[in-house]
Amino acid sequence: MTGQTGTPGIAARHVCKSFGSHLVLDRVNLTAEEGSILALLGPNGAGKTTMVRILSTLIPADSGSMQIAGHDVVSDPGGVRALIGVTGQFSAVDNLLTGAENLWLMADLRHLGRQAGQRRVAELLEQFDLTDVADKLLSVYSGGMRRRLDLAMTLVGEPRVIFLDEPTNGLDPRSRLTMWEIIRQLASAGATILLTTQYLDEADQLADRIAVLDQGRIVAEGTPAELKSRIPGGHIRLHFAGPDPLRSAAALLPAAAPDWEQLVLQVPADDTVDSLRQLLDELHEARITVERLSIHTPDLDDVFLAVTGSHVTGSHVTGSHVTGSHVTHGHVASRADEHPALQGAAPR
Repeated sequence: MTGQTGTPGIAARHVCKSFGSHLVLDRVNLTAEEGSILALLGPNGAGKTTMVRILSTLIPADSGSMQIAGHDVVSDPGGVRALIGVTGQFSAVDNLLTGAENLWLMADLRHLGRQAGQRRVAELLEQFDLTDVADKLLSVYSGGMRRRLDLAMTLVGEPRVIFLDEPTNGLDPRSRLTMWEIIRQLASAGATILLTTQYLDEADQLADRIAVLDQGRIVAEGTPAELKSRIPGGHIRLHFAGPDPLRSAAALLPAAAPDWEQLVLQVPADDTVDSLRQLLDELHEARITVERLSIHTPDLDDVFLAVTGSHVTGSHVTGSHVTGSHVTHGHVASRADEHPALQGAAPR
């Protein structure tokens, strides 16, 4: 991978693609700066894989312009292929070969030569922690090991632009974290990465920018923080020990929504410290005791549902973890001893 040139790693404008009468991509625009990670999100059937296949020269677009690191996908497909690496949804490895032999096969296809190929294979085996199983058949490889080998094969030619189509699909949590670290390292080394995924936390953790594709169109685009800031719905949930303090708080805060069964009051709020301080001061002045609180800020789940109207299954979403707080899907649990209104006894 070479240093940055100032040319976008990926630039696509007004890309259209139909299969028969079914319009799959409708004037799609995508840009990924060199050395950045662009996550392409969308429901099943939104056109994510089709877009990857077009940009990687596997299928033609019906119309539109597409450049990969300055090379035109239509007029210079050979130049594009020399610059890219593609990892599909399923591992494209040969089960009859060892891990090292799979990498040697790719080195031969890339015409690296014996010495250069030997050096590159050794580097990748070490980088992907596969040295100990390099001479073993793939029948003994775990799913995570096979996925790492698949990505290593993609990197034999040191591509400047890498397409990763759901690279962690089906991996266990530890293997997913390993893949995340590898992807970050690739971007830090200067590679441009287009990542498709249905794991929203994965996009949040890895992507510099996110584009949401729905029914063939880009319906939202921006950094993770920008997308989340556009979605309303931030609130504070106040938990009470009984109905009396909940009743008092509901009277004090008429815009809030009480849940009498759960003894919870949901208070609309933004994500500023000042708004939280003001709320706690009001409760303190009114001598209302809150047992505990949790803060919800809009997350990528909210963004995805808002812009696509689709449902995200639990298997495709995992919680975030923030040092010093307990966070699950944007919910931050705060300790009850951090403000007088949250103490076990009413403030004096």
